[in-house]
Amino acid sequence: MNKIGNFEPKHPFILAPLAGITDAPMRRINRQMGASLTYSEMVSAKGMYYNDKNTEKLLFQYEDEDNTGYQIFGHEPDIIAYAAEKLNDRKHVLLDINMGCPVPKIVKNGEGSALLKNPELVEKIIRAASQNTDKPVTAKIRIGFAEGENNAVEIAQAIESGGGAAIAVHGRTRQQFYSGKVNRQAIAEVKKAVKIPVIGNGDVVDVESAKSLMEETRCDFVMIGRGALGNPWIFRDLQCFWEGKDIPPPPTLEERRKMMLKQLEALEKLKGDYVAVREMRKICGWYVKGLPGSAEFRRTVNGITDIDELKRLIMG
Repeated sequence: MNKIGNFEPKHPFILAPLAGITDAPMRRINRQMGASLTYSEMVSAKGMYYNDKNTEKLLFQYEDEDNTGYQIFGHEPDIIAYAAEKLNDRKHVLLDINMGCPVPKIVKNGEGSALLKNPELVEKIIRAASQNTDKPVTAKIRIGFAEGENNAVEIAQAIESGGGAAIAVHGRTRQQFYSGKVNRQAIAEVKKAVKIPVIGNGDVVDVESAKSLMEETRCDFVMIGRGALGNPWIFRDLQCFWEGKDIPPPPTLEERRKMMLKQLEALEKLKGDYVAVREMRKICGWYVKGLPGSAEFRRTVNGITDIDELKRLIMG
């Protein structure tokens, strides 16, 4: 099994960092279902520098988390260096730099996927982080900023030159956001161009799509983001596939109900009733997507403000 620096995942299938989604309860559920690596939500390096009050909430980990990496974002090497050093004594297994976020307010600040326009700065940022932490430093990128500007190989080589331990490649440009098809050839080209591990990402929703991504790109790891929303069982299935075991049947409605309740109760304990109910509205929608009656269920959930009422609805 390949390592990312000194961290060795138990299999190649990992949960992507997702802003506003991969909090501690989400990570725990997916880890318990088999995810070999999870990440925090995206944390602002500048927010850490200025001691933003919400940053610490994003950095929270359960005591039993043993496979979580922190993901930070920023565009100033000295601020990235500060954040890397400040986080160094925490128990995360790696530090990831976001260089792929397509959200306009992030890009406008020269962060996220805006960094794809500046390979020289990318190398400086990775070097700044690497020199100020004992943890492996990785980066998550896209294949380019706009259509016809595929410079993923150049960016990947800059990351490797700066001391990066691995590269996650989402096979779309920033311009695409999440539309169109993933360019697997671009991921394969990155894999050929660098010696450090490459993590393939994009449109993995089941065992077959994960398997074909690995076969077509030769990537070392597979990162699952939207394919895990409301479906932590994807990691159970992927782990069974990797270990040569039979894939279990899809989760029953009862199993989905129990998982929703488990996530709601974890959110309640961590964030309180008010936040838990409101965050759970979108999460419930993910769990029932495609099921008979799901539209009516979502409408009902979106009108609930009381946590006990939501629990009763979930359990039917």
